[in-house]
Order: sequence, then structure tokens, then C-alpha cells
Amino acid sequence: MSTTADSAAATDVSGVPTEVRDAILKVAARARKARGELATARRARKDETLQGMADALLAGAPAILAANRKDVEDGRAKGTSEAMLDRLSLDEQRIGALAAALEELVALPDPVGNVMRGRDLPNGMHLTQLRVPLGVVGAIYEARPNVTVDIAGLALKSGNAVILRGGSAARHTNTVLIQILREQALAHGFEADIIQGIDEYGRDGATALMSERGSVDVLIPRGGRDLIQTVVRNAKVPVIETGEGNVHLFIDASAPVKMAVDIALNAKTQRVSVCNSAETLLIHAEAEEAGREVLRALSRAGVFLHVDAGARAWLPSAAGSSAETATDEDWGTEYLALEMAVKTVGSLDEAMEHIRRWSTGHTEAIVTNDLANADRFVAEIDSAAVIVNASTRFTDGGQLGLGAEVGISTQKMHARGPMGLEELTTTKWVLRGQGQIRP
Repeated sequence: MSTTADSAAATDVSGVPTEVRDAILKVAARARKARGELATARRARKDETLQGMADALLAGAPAILAANRKDVEDGRAKGTSEAMLDRLSLDEQRIGALAAALEELVALPDPVGNVMRGRDLPNGMHLTQLRVPLGVVGAIYEARPNVTVDIAGLALKSGNAVILRGGSAARHTNTVLIQILREQALAHGFEADIIQGIDEYGRDGATALMSERGSVDVLIPRGGRDLIQTVVRNAKVPVIETGEGNVHLFIDASAPVKMAVDIALNAKTQRVSVCNSAETLLIHAEAEEAGREVLRALSRAGVFLHVDAGARAWLPSAAGSSAETATDEDWGTEYLALEMAVKTVGSLDEAMEHIRRWSTGHTEAIVTNDLANADRFVAEIDSAAVIVNASTRFTDGGQLGLGAEVGISTQKMHARGPMGLEELTTTKWVLRGQGQIRP
């Protein structure tokens, strides 16, 4: 029978079992060792590996889908929300998109070794600033098997080893995906440990990973608010914070009706479970025709509307059962579902003031034919992405030509917005002299 002292000795100060802590230490040590060769690998070799991974994902689709079906079935049995199940689910088309994202990375320039700036100093020394990998990147996310592939591919091309904690909801899928990716890394001469998963260690493993300052260079959380804030509050490893998306779309007084309808429908309904889906619709009080048509289209698409008094007056009578009066809680909600908050405003200034109060700093968009209003919106809205006359769904690494993304950063240090290859690098100063000493 164990004593209290024995039990206490079995965990560290954060309550993590010592065997889990030791296991994560070993994972980090293997990652740091494995990344040595990767950090200096030539682009051609990395690109061949990425292409091999893309081909292997397509060939391994039956095994991936079988594992994913089990995860989805388990999630549904546990009452997982439809939004989360959508993020979790894979099909042949989505696997094809994962492979295509890796192939897009192949086509992108390698950021490692790029000279950011350089000059000859008055003392004869030559100064350059180079892009170099971050090192060992940890990622904590949930129910998003696509993130497993995106981050692994971006990390490889940018010369980083990666440690993945994808959560119990996608454990079977991630296990198969990581196995395929590791096999291809090994087949192309890299150590398999440039890609490692730690789902087997559960939440204790995630907690241990957060504490590995010095072994892990940076930690990137991706998911809902609770997950992100848990990592931000508890991590000792430097964190790049990716944020929730309380995304706004403003229909200005001059907005063309058809454009407003098309953009609003796409921003809200093209895929509701993602962070760049619009959650709040602001409509200028003078844009009545556009407002009525947009609300009619959203109602027909099955969107439940949380409306203020002005918007309620524009609702089609058939939509009465799909709307309710909005509250302050609605203005701050990321629904990730077929729901949307709707508010009428009297001016561009009122719209921007609402956004400043409730925005999470992710993406805000305006639909307008007024160039001055568009320019003011771009200049005065302080978010990672600001869009004029297009859907909010374009705040996406793939759509912006980054190949894929690690996440969308809403902070202002190091990286902001969709994080691609360059955002997984830092810089190094190099001085070349001929014996100079400082007087």
C-alpha cells in the first residue's frame, strides 16, 4: 500500500505524473536532436519529402478514413457539438485538400537562409540578418486532424521539429496521420522524430509540454477560447497566441445589394465551424434594401438570427421562428454554427465603435461602394485582417498563398494573422570580419 509521501513523489508540482514528465522530456530531447540535420537541409530534399507525404496521404486514405470514422462515432456518442464534429470529420475530398496543401508548400520559396538585410559597416565588417528556424515547435489543438498535416508540413519546410498534441477527440486519426508523415520523413533520410505526437499522454502530456522551456522553443495553441487561454495562462514556454474569431461584417449604406447578399452568405454559411466565419452582421440603417435581402437570404439558408429592433423590422415574416432579440452576450459570441448576431447602425463610426468593443482582433470586413469609407475602415480597424468587399473566409493561409497555416495569430508580437512558413522562422545576425576589434 502506497503512502502519502509515495503518492506525492509520483507527481511534480503541477500534478503531472513523473513518468509522463520524463516521457515528454525524452520526446523534446529527440526532437531537438532530430532537427539538427533538418535545419540545414537543402530545399530540394525538403520538397521531395513533402511531395512524398502528399502522395502517401492519398495512398493511405482508406486507413485514414477508417480511423476517422471511429473518432467521429466516438464523438457523436459523447454528444460532441456538430461544429466540432465538422472540424473532426475527413472524407476523400478533405484528404485530397491536405495533400494539395503539402504540394503548395513544395511550390513556395524556402525561407531558411534568406537575407533580410545586409550592409558593409564603416569598420569593414559585413553584416547580414538571416532567417533561421525557430527550433522545436509544440502545437496543442483539438479535434482538427487537418492541423496535424498543416503544421507538420510547414514545420518541415521551415526547418523545425514539431511536437503535436491533437487531443483525444481525434486520437485515432492523428495516430495514422503522424505514422504516415514519419514514415515519409524517414524514407527521405530525415529522422522520424522531426514529427512526434504525444496524444497517448493525455492532458498530463499537454501540461508537461507547456513547461518544457528550454527544450521547446515556442508553443502554438489552436482551438477554442478555453484551450487557448489555458495554454496562455499556464505555459512557461513562449506562446504565440492564436485567437477566437468573433468576426464582423459591416454592410455600409452604399453597399451593392447583390454583393452584400453574396458576401454575407459566404462569410456565414460556406463553413460555419471555422474561426473566419462571420459571427456578427452590422447593417447601416440606410441600407434597408440590402439589409432586407441579406436577412432573407440568411434565413432561407437556415441561419438563426439574434437581432436588434432595427433588424427585426426587416425580417421576412416567414423567418419569425428563426430569430430572437439579441443581447450583449450575443455581440461577444463566437457561434461556430448557423447562428448570427445582427445589429443596425447609423454610421460608419457607430459600426467601428461596435467592432472595437466586441472584436477579438481576428478579421473584420466592410461591403461598400464608398472609397473614403473603405479607406477609413482599413486605417482605423485594429485587427489581424481587414477585408474590403470580399468574404471573411479569405483569412486563411491557403487562400493567401501561404500553402497552409499553423494558425491565425491575433497578438502583435512576432506574428499576426495567418502564420505560414516565414512566421515559423526567426532571425540571426551574422558579422564577418578580418580581425577587427572594438576600440
